[in-house]
Amino acid sequence: MAILNEPDNTPLPGTVFTPRQVRALKIAVIVMGILLVGGFAFVLATIVYQASRGGQSRAPAAAVLGDRAAELAVPKDATISAMSLDGDRLALHLNSAAGAEIVVLDVASGRVISRVKLKPE
Repeated sequence: MAILNEPDNTPLPGTVFTPRQVRALKIAVIVMGILLVGGFAFVLATIVYQASRGGQSRAPAAAVLGDRAAELAVPKDATISAMSLDGDRLALHLNSAAGAEIVVLDVASGRVISRVKLKPE
C-alpha cells in the first residue's frame, strides 16, 4: 500500500519508472501483441484464400469467346510445331515450305497480335 500513498510521479522502488509509465507500457505491450497475432492471422487467412482459389484471377478464355471460334490464316503446308499459352496470349510456332513463323494471338478477342517470320542466318 506504499504505492498508493506516494505521488504518481515517484519512481517505483528499484526502477526509474513511475506507476503511470509502467501502466502505459503494459497497455502498449498488450496492444502490440494483439496487433501481431491479428496480423499473422490475416496473413495466414490470405494465404489459405489464395491457395483455395487455385490462382484463377480471370475467366477462362473459352468462357470469354463463348460460341465464337477464332480463325487464323496459315499456309496449306504449314504445321504447328509448338504452342505456348501465357494469360490471354497464345504463341504458335508454324513450320512451312516458306519458312518458320511465330504467331501471337489474343485468345480473348481471337485477333492476331503479331507475326514474326524466322530467317536463318
